[in-house]
Amino acid sequence: MFVSCWSAKGGSGTTVVAVSLALVLARHRPDGVLFVDTRGDAPAVLGIPEPDGPGLADWLAAGSEVPADGLARIERGVAPGLALIARGDGPLGRPDRAEVLAAVLAADRRAVVIDCGPLDLEVTRVLAASSIHSLLVTRPCYLALRRAVASPLQPSALVVVDEPGRALSTADVEDVLGVPVVARVPYDPAVARAVDAGLLASRLPRGLERALRHAA
Repeated sequence: MFVSCWSAKGGSGTTVVAVSLALVLARHRPDGVLFVDTRGDAPAVLGIPEPDGPGLADWLAAGSEVPADGLARIERGVAPGLALIARGDGPLGRPDRAEVLAAVLAADRRAVVIDCGPLDLEVTRVLAASSIHSLLVTRPCYLALRRAVASPLQPSALVVVDEPGRALSTADVEDVLGVPVVARVPYDPAVARAVDAGLLASRLPRGLERALRHAA
């Protein structure tokens, strides 16, 4: 399983959804889950210290000097059944290495979840396009839908972060974008409290877990 989570605009909740999906998968997959952080926010959402040492940016920057299997040397366990490749320092350059990265991740025996965020980098666009399951995380927001329609990448499915008071429904989002909604994540202040307290990994809110089981 090779899953990318991305958004058409910032502020859609992509990182929280991606991390939560990885946590749900880690509870049910004996081989475990590898989480790839391209945005740099996963440690904060998981409630862990910022990792030291090289990360994804360093692996990309090193180019062919670092073998493909060197990627495994920079991952670290962060929760039961869950390993993290942190973003690292510096820009995510070397888009020529993005296809190599995608191939290595696709060959991993574990489930792989990537937080691509808004597809503002060529590296993240390649990763999202190469994934088996390309999940667009969006709110039922007119501006977000406009950008999603104009996106060069067609998602395979949608995760809708529902908000009270919106004029658009989940069905409207599905109809406009023409792909199925596999998870509807209701707005829940308990999720923000868990993230703020650094407890998302140990106390994943039940409503969030139930919502993402279908996507998992």
